[in-house]
Amino acid sequence: MAISQAMCTSFKVELLNGIHAFSTTVARGDTTADTFKMALYTSSATLGATTTAYTSSNEVSGTGYTATGQALTAVAPTSSSTTAYLDFSDETWTTATITARGALIYNDTQSDKAVAVLDFGGDKTSTAGDFTVVFPTADDSNAIIRIA
Repeated sequence: MAISQAMCTSFKVELLNGIHAFSTTVARGDTTADTFKMALYTSSATLGATTTAYTSSNEVSGTGYTATGQALTAVAPTSSSTTAYLDFSDETWTTATITARGALIYNDTQSDKAVAVLDFGGDKTSTAGDFTVVFPTADDSNAIIRIA
């Protein structure tokens, strides 16, 4: 069992099929952005590039954490030079007592389809405090989702 950081392969195909809407400027005929969530997982989880959807298996439990995680705030997709990218605002679970090894970003609107797996590199713990996932700078070299 392991968590391996990756953009999910199924997500790449779904992008080409127009499944995911990260902003209100949508080409699929509506103006509604999808809801993306992040769920936290223990070191017993098996997540990686082949993950296709949210799973409750080995999801974190504890004070201040609710199963299925929390909704993310997307930073609107943009581009710089030849790279398109998007990011999310940092996400915090307040007054939480939890231990997590990684996370899954998934599309709650589109049948919980997986987007990306985050590996924290080791167990991260909060005890009756804030548990914050800090996303990288939203630019063409660092954003969590980049297409070059």
